[in-house]
Amino acid sequence: MTGSVRKVVTGAPWEDQFGYSRAVELSNGTVLVSGCTSVVDGQIADGGPYEQTVNSFAVAFDALKQLGLGAEHVVRTRMYLTHARDVDEVGRAHKELFDEVRPAASMIIVSGFVDPRLVVEVEVEAYRGEEA
Repeated sequence: MTGSVRKVVTGAPWEDQFGYSRAVELSNGTVLVSGCTSVVDGQIADGGPYEQTVNSFAVAFDALKQLGLGAEHVVRTRMYLTHARDVDEVGRAHKELFDEVRPAASMIIVSGFVDPRLVVEVEVEAYRGEEA
């Protein structure tokens, strides 16, 4: 912890290599979760856009859990996709995970990720609220 900022480091190889934290909680209760992909135990998990979306959000939820938060605290999501054809599958996964929460959300088509097998990356912002 640095000052009033709490950081979550998961040990993922890119965190050390590129010098970032998986999540950062600001003193006002806002939590910013870095881009998460479908990497499980250091390996890209099998599956298409739907499965990669579910796995990616699971990585984000694990980071939130380390700060005592859950999906119900999520106020914004960003989903980056490499193909517009995957919008429905990514959207279906998002709806299943957040239908009750209804965060602000964006879905953005990008040219690619660090590994071409990845087709989805997600970012999450959460808010602790009055508990902060």
